[in-house]
Amino acid sequence: MGDTSRMASPPSPREKVFQLSGRSVHAAREFVGEVLDDWGVTEREEDVRLCVSELATNAVRHGMPSGDCFRVRLTVPRRGVLRMEVRDRGVGRPCVRRPGLHEEGGRGLLLVGALADAWGVGGRAPGEPGKTVWCEFELKPAGEPEPESGPGPGLEPGPRAGAGPPDTARGGPVPFGGTGPPRERRT
Repeated sequence: MGDTSRMASPPSPREKVFQLSGRSVHAAREFVGEVLDDWGVTEREEDVRLCVSELATNAVRHGMPSGDCFRVRLTVPRRGVLRMEVRDRGVGRPCVRRPGLHEEGGRGLLLVGALADAWGVGGRAPGEPGKTVWCEFELKPAGEPEPESGPGPGLEPGPRAGAGPPDTARGGPVPFGGTGPPRERRT
């Protein structure tokens, strides 16, 4: 199948709870692969799996309290769009960092921003601690030709629309419940 536009009806949301441990990152990646396989979605599978790895790693590192858990949820909110959410009980808010050349970490949200078509941070239900970091992936309809790669002969690729982190794209922080800017997919 390869995309959600050929499904007779959107699949039921799928979610799973994971302990806050390093081993859970691999388990979350496997869970996402299984769900995509069940749904027959093969397009952009590696992008989705890499993004869940990055977001799950952030949940494990920053989603307190210790010994708690995080949740991964996959949905198809509208035709041709796959949405992944990682929820944890941590009170902090993720922010895009610009790590130095020799720093080992701090690139996770940069990768999510580069791979996903949109992403953002939302709060949880009133009275519940924590946050939800989500990202969406547009899937092309089956049979649609692949776009030509590159900007054309002699042209350099320009910056993507909204390519900056969500907290700078609009000139200020994105409030809980807000979203990052929509992003154009580079090919």
